[in-house]
Amino acid sequence: MKKFDMHLFFKDYIYVTIGSLILAITMNTLLLPNHLVAGGASGISVVLNHAFGWNAALTLYAINLPLLLLCFLLLGKATGIKTIYGSLVFPFFVGVTEGLPVVTHDVLLSAIFGGVFAGIGIGLEFRGSASTGGTAIIAQIVNKYFHVPLGASVWVVDGLVILSAFIAFDIDVVLFSLICLFVIGRVIDLVQAGPVRSRNVFIISKEYVLMKELLTQSLDKGVTMVPIESGFRGQEGMMLMTVIHEKDFSLVKEAVQKIDGEAFIISMPANEVLGRGFDLKRVMESIE
Repeated sequence: MKKFDMHLFFKDYIYVTIGSLILAITMNTLLLPNHLVAGGASGISVVLNHAFGWNAALTLYAINLPLLLLCFLLLGKATGIKTIYGSLVFPFFVGVTEGLPVVTHDVLLSAIFGGVFAGIGIGLEFRGSASTGGTAIIAQIVNKYFHVPLGASVWVVDGLVILSAFIAFDIDVVLFSLICLFVIGRVIDLVQAGPVRSRNVFIISKEYVLMKELLTQSLDKGVTMVPIESGFRGQEGMMLMTVIHEKDFSLVKEAVQKIDGEAFIISMPANEVLGRGFDLKRVMESIE
């Protein structure tokens, strides 16, 4: 039986609360005044508010109720409870921040910065294994069962919502809304992956023993050794694989080339690296 983690429990709810507040402020100061339909239940509420004058907060409550049942059935009880919390606190924050002044009436600026802050808000909610309900629940289901990245899931699901904007707005508003949605998807993936970027580095060299000592002892990096065979000459050897923080790549590359100037080095981005050496404490120490 999995042990209950009180720290993780409260951390998730803090993520959801802060994310909901950021999203609510963004909606009232950037999205709603400029009629930007950034997808989701909030986007639907913008359309209905403009078309029929319906209150945005009450509309959010009405949309969320049937989708919460779906969340419980497909995403589990723990996620369902946190999503209920998010679906209640988000409309509350929307109502509380309704009187905040509009940041800008420039639609392009609103699409870009509204997308950035909405993406941060939604990304924090997803990091808390929850959402504000609405179509975000559908995006979470797509992510869980079809293994589509959350940013892409949001883009697809909310893209369909943006098409509903044709009911109330002209094509210019819809195009600006698509810009906003694109930014939201990119920012969500950035928030999910975390602020510290990593690289997966593969090294092929005859001096692999020295390379291993360099990486593990001098540079304090973990190494995996993979047996290989040269396709051209048929010679057997070892390939070293290591995952490092992006800021350390130049250091590793220079150190490797000092040992073997002909070493074959492959580097590629590594997203969402978890495990020993990449926990929060180690990450914070590397930043300081």
